[in-house]
Amino acid sequence: MQEFKPVTKQDAPRLRRYYQNCDYGLCEYSVGTKLMWKKSLHPAWAEIAGCLVVCNEIDGQVVFDYPVPGPEGDEDAALEAIENDCLERGIPPVISVVPECRAAKLLSRYPYVRVSDVRTWRDYVYYREDLQFFAGRRYSGQRNHINKFRSKWPDAEFRPLTAADAPAIERFWQDYEAEFPKENNAKAKNELDLAKKMLKMTGRPCFFTGGMFDGEKLIALSLAEKCGDTLIIHIEKALYSYTGVYPTLVQAFADAFGDGCQWINREDDAADRGLRTSKLQYGPAKLAPKYRFDPQNELLNHVETIPELKTARLTLSALTEADIPAYNALVLDQDRNRWWGYDDVGGLGGPVEERSFFDVARRDFENRQAVNFAVRLDGKLIGEAVLYRFDCRGGAELGCRIDKAYAGSGYGTEAFAAVADWGLYKIHLSRVVAKCYKENQASYKMLSACMRKKGEDDTFFYFEKLV
Repeated sequence: MQEFKPVTKQDAPRLRRYYQNCDYGLCEYSVGTKLMWKKSLHPAWAEIAGCLVVCNEIDGQVVFDYPVPGPEGDEDAALEAIENDCLERGIPPVISVVPECRAAKLLSRYPYVRVSDVRTWRDYVYYREDLQFFAGRRYSGQRNHINKFRSKWPDAEFRPLTAADAPAIERFWQDYEAEFPKENNAKAKNELDLAKKMLKMTGRPCFFTGGMFDGEKLIALSLAEKCGDTLIIHIEKALYSYTGVYPTLVQAFADAFGDGCQWINREDDAADRGLRTSKLQYGPAKLAPKYRFDPQNELLNHVETIPELKTARLTLSALTEADIPAYNALVLDQDRNRWWGYDDVGGLGGPVEERSFFDVARRDFENRQAVNFAVRLDGKLIGEAVLYRFDCRGGAELGCRIDKAYAGSGYGTEAFAAVADWGLYKIHLSRVVAKCYKENQASYKMLSACMRKKGEDDTFFYFEKLV
């Protein structure tokens, strides 16, 4: 299982190596978002195949950002690592906040996938020149507000903020809360608390921070981060008692820190009506989509119940409660199962009870993670064939074991071939893979009869069958 490290302030320089040249243009692909919202996102990170991979846990569900490649990054390898990690955890490989420029890649990667693009998620993205100059008729309202502000406070000036401005920033928060008490709005209060914490990072090389001053009084401030050709605005606050200060701040900030950027991202609106109205008034060039990809496997799409398969001598069908004694004997035959490839007992996470293995098989199918076929000879359970580890890319792994009393008669090969064909031709898998221990000559012979050898390592021979 892949190890991920929780994002901390100390990780900011490491993450910036990837985000500083990232061309996705979305606010989630930034240090500021990871730090400001880490109690909601629970982000953790790892470097995989030259890419930054971030794993989040949102409302109890694990979701991944799309990998951010470095100079030698391999996005396909990083995506495969995400998929393998999810297989080990037994969870779906959900890729969220996918930028538009990578959506087609994932659509071609996953045969079955549910895609979401919720309006509330989208970032407001503007041309930098539009906010810097407010030129043209459509920005006459913003220019009028700026002119009123300048006429009333002609000496107000914008300047970058540094760590030395901490006292002025603290006084600003006091003034801000006096104008906008948040006691009855838990969401707004939480966002304000997060903004205060982020402003304590003023002066850090990750961020650009600037403020509008009326004399020595700080009346508006903003904090942003450059990622690729996009300036991402993480925080934008002002005292509304200073009429026109918001557009004045927006323009001054774009002018001061927008060099080298084509876009300014002012993040999403969090479904807040006031924010949405305000952000739309500034004339976004686009509302940047953030796609969520929920890959699905073939069981979810094609299999409602476990079918019955017939071969020349065997019947393969779902396990029943009547099979429990024979099934337990099969699973608990330790001498036979040293070649099985995984520990059934260890996977229970608790003591072995009469229904333990039957319930696991039933639950795995209910969750469409695996399908366990009972292998029957004249109605009697003599083994099982399990199709599992569905990778959501058209592949699955197949394993088969036969009771020792029935070994050596070709039943394993017959059952294995039947389930492989069912997977490939009935539920539309594109490949079935299998492996066997190098010492297991019987399995090697069976797999060689059914599949093509793909490779080997110190422990296993690997096989596959493609269509």
